Amino acid sequence: MGQFGKIFLFELKGYLKNKIFVGITVFLMVVIAVVTSIPRISAALNEGDDGDTVESGERDVMLVSGADGEIIDALAAAFPDYDVRAGSGDVKAEVIGGNAACAVELHGLSDFVYYVDNLAIYDETAAAVSEVLTGLSRLRAMVEAGVSPEDAQGIMSSAVGFTVESLGVDQGQNFFYTYIMIFALYMVILLYGQMVATNVATEKSSRAMELLVTSARPTSMMFGKVVASCTAGLLQLLCVFGSALAFYKLNSGYMGGWEMISMFFDMPPALLGWMLVFFVLGFFIYAFLYGAVGSTASKLEDINTSTMPINMLFVMGFIVVVIAMTSGSVDNPMMVACSYIPFTSPMAMFTRIAMSHPALWEILLSVAVLLGSCVGVGVLAAKIYRVGVLLYGASPKLRDIIKAVKNA
Repeated sequence: MGQFGKIFLFELKGYLKNKIFVGITVFLMVVIAVVTSIPRISAALNEGDDGDTVESGERDVMLVSGADGEIIDALAAAFPDYDVRAGSGDVKAEVIGGNAACAVELHGLSDFVYYVDNLAIYDETAAAVSEVLTGLSRLRAMVEAGVSPEDAQGIMSSAVGFTVESLGVDQGQNFFYTYIMIFALYMVILLYGQMVATNVATEKSSRAMELLVTSARPTSMMFGKVVASCTAGLLQLLCVFGSALAFYKLNSGYMGGWEMISMFFDMPPALLGWMLVFFVLGFFIYAFLYGAVGSTASKLEDINTSTMPINMLFVMGFIVVVIAMTSGSVDNPMMVACSYIPFTSPMAMFTRIAMSHPALWEILLSVAVLLGSCVGVGVLAAKIYRVGVLLYGASPKLRDIIKAVKNA
């Protein structure tokens, strides 16, 4: 335990004294502080606003040709952000000339042409106009059939009331939690895993490592490095998310329209606990792999090539989980299988916990498999580390590493 403690403290101090590590942490905290303070800043800048509505001349103009007063009024009610006007002549030319933001050329209630200069990705104006015209067409058809205008209006405005009662989990609400955790795990593993591999390869270039590796147990060295890396990562995340929580509490009174941010900070405690469990175990198993691979690299330039299989394994698991999340089918056979594979279970099982309701025994079995795999991979990585740091020259082949580990 003494060797482990000394190696752990030495590695942890190295991270905390790293200017890039500290700089990135401070930068992220400043960015979060600015972003979460935007509502408060906006409110302060708008304190002098008299609250009057925007004058029509300050709004974008929508020209409508071939329409009567009823249609103009209906479109004006449907588009309060536009100054809806009756157009005459070539409304298309008015849009091209910049005199109108958009135009609607009616050929009756069942056909129209929508003109706009630059069609935005999420421009739903045409669909909204179609909905308004469809309602007017049905209303007029009922009036022509002998229904009084009042009764026809009542029929058209009738709505069906409903209540949604979720008996399990709300996937729409938990999707945000899950995505944040999966993305954070993705970034931390790729960043810190690469740092572990790079540190090991850098130490290997120093012949002093030959003395160190023969005087300290390889398990103490490997576990000390990985635990220190995980601790540094958790401290960084604690600073980032802690500052986010602090600034959210400070500015929560100004975040009326920021439902997604409010939703994230209202995460259930049980879900937060499972997130930490899978986050830490997932980081450990990949950090051990990165450390073992880093010890076999003959030079620092070979790190990216050596770690590519691990990166691809993790990215494939990430893609499987994201596809299942976006499709809403988080209990499909692929996800269930990935829930018990240690290299994918940190993402797959947490996703199922957040967006479904797996049985408790399934969760505990996944954690047990992942925990046992972490220990097994850690011990194996320590043996590879002991052998790998003493191999110089060309990168050793897999069979040579296996043979050396058996002999060790």
